[in-house]
Amino acid sequence: MGINYKTAGVDTEAGDQLVEWLQSEGASSKTSMPHADRIVSGIGGFASLFNMQFPEIKKPLLVTCTDGVGTKVKLASQFEDYSGVGQDLVAMCVNDLICTGGSPLMFLDYYATGKLEQKAAREFLVSVRKACIDSDCALVGGETAEMPGVYHGKDFDCAGFAVGLVDADKTWGPQRVQSGDALVGLSSSGFHSNGYSLLRKIFAEDLEFYKKMLLTPTSLYVKVNQKIKEQVEVHAAAHITGGGIENLPRVLPEHLGITIPKLWQLPEIYQVIQKRSGLSTFELLKTLNCGIGFVYFVNPKQAQQIIQISSAMGIESQII
Repeated sequence: MGINYKTAGVDTEAGDQLVEWLQSEGASSKTSMPHADRIVSGIGGFASLFNMQFPEIKKPLLVTCTDGVGTKVKLASQFEDYSGVGQDLVAMCVNDLICTGGSPLMFLDYYATGKLEQKAAREFLVSVRKACIDSDCALVGGETAEMPGVYHGKDFDCAGFAVGLVDADKTWGPQRVQSGDALVGLSSSGFHSNGYSLLRKIFAEDLEFYKKMLLTPTSLYVKVNQKIKEQVEVHAAAHITGGGIENLPRVLPEHLGITIPKLWQLPEIYQVIQKRSGLSTFELLKTLNCGIGFVYFVNPKQAQQIIQISSAMGIESQII
């Protein structure tokens, strides 16, 4: 009996069908895809070409970042719900990117599984594409890998890659942070995409009850950030991901520290986690976002302006 690639577990035709579907879907929604007129060649080739000429940017710097979704993918596969994990992937990248003061331009994804299931892959890619549109970011390509023997059953993993642009004279960071700056935190939609190795253990006995909360996708902060950037002089910004509150010192100059006079009110679910886990408040803050997903460092006189802008866009925020 002969053996070929398909009998070895890799169905290249399934991969081709997925690419054809994505190309046709992309064509039907091209007018809504951000920067569509700048995509010289996109999905389907060996690489993508993108027109990077922006005359209004005097000293252009490329901004690049990559990330994944962590063990949240285990819950997505367990519940066969991939409708939000694509947004998780995009958000983890573009939310990092905008911390520089830059704006995302394009995104690529990597999706790997043991056996390519069209329904799961399409649900994931629909989520990726929608999150890109919601982040003013063009989906220009990606890779789908079928790897039997590496992934088993419904297991899968994904990674994202974002590219953006910032003017060198307008970058945010430690060089702009000043003593006395206020910290304004934008609310998170939930756990985002961090801490799931712990969360899956804490809720092991009642995962079904907490399913919706655990699978809530990561907030996309690009559009609210653009509004804030247009009206407020931001000194620095921090995306609160793995490590929780310890992400804040990453944008501080060496001679400054952070004082939080009074801890914000922890959402109820984090109080449940603290009770079940026995974590101290400090350990909890170092592990999860605890309700704050993104933080701005600004002059205290402009803190309320950020609160007003974010509130108008449906995002709660507070001075921390």
